[in-house]
Amino acid sequence: MAASDALGDGAAEEEFENVRRRLFGIAYRMLGSVADAEDIVQEAWIRWQLADRAAVKEPAAFLTTITTRLSINLLQSAHTRRETYIGPWLPEPVNTEDDPLLGAERGEALEYAVLLLLEKLTPTERAAYVLREALDYPYERIAEILESTPVAVRQQVSRARKHLQSERRAQVSSDEQRRLLTAFLAAAQRGDVDQLEQLFVTDIVSLSDGNGVKLAARIPVIGALRVAKFVAAFSSHFWTGKQIDWVIINGRPAVTLSEDGVVTTALAVTADGDGISRLLWIMSPDKLRHVESAIA
Repeated sequence: MAASDALGDGAAEEEFENVRRRLFGIAYRMLGSVADAEDIVQEAWIRWQLADRAAVKEPAAFLTTITTRLSINLLQSAHTRRETYIGPWLPEPVNTEDDPLLGAERGEALEYAVLLLLEKLTPTERAAYVLREALDYPYERIAEILESTPVAVRQQVSRARKHLQSERRAQVSSDEQRRLLTAFLAAAQRGDVDQLEQLFVTDIVSLSDGNGVKLAARIPVIGALRVAKFVAAFSSHFWTGKQIDWVIINGRPAVTLSEDGVVTTALAVTADGDGISRLLWIMSPDKLRHVESAIA
């Protein structure tokens, strides 16, 4: 009996659609790229169509396993691909107000602060952390997906947690983050170095992801005074003619800058009790398509 006959095409599609959002959520958190996550989900669909579905007892588990393993494989080649990227690489922002299929049960591993830290983990550590912390999968199930043991998976998740906790600052509330970003925008447009410096933590980092586009800094700018001077240096022209709109990017308040109805920059920040710790300027056109709908 053909696989498509064992479980009708309509039923197979329904099974897949029931978990599509979760699969996308796993792949996006793993890869930090909407395009790559969509490709992974599409490949999972193809493999689901070709599978002997009559032998699959748990479709959701089967599809989660495929998605996770495909994501790990892609992560392992991502470093080589990024060697040709011009300037800093940042995760692709998503406007979570528009529900871009980030359907995991928890918001963990979605915020920029966490996605950036996940970049420092190995692919398998990242997978174990995402499955446990974002989806609350039991260790036994994660071990099956990763072809490991529950003990080894516990160790991977524990190492990932410790690594993230050692570098992760306590994030402020969304209201406080919006207040800090509002104050930053006002000071940035005035070019007020003193006010900008007061908003920043001492070791703030400004990262611009533009992949070579005009005005995107190609190296990180580090330190409160240096970042304040850097921002003030382009205050006379960068903001001119730009429309600023508030959006929720990766679960946190952020803004888009648009010109003639086209989003040219998404600006997100991370902040703790001492002030803004990161300025994240996403300017690569390829990474802005999922924030454009915010002002459509």
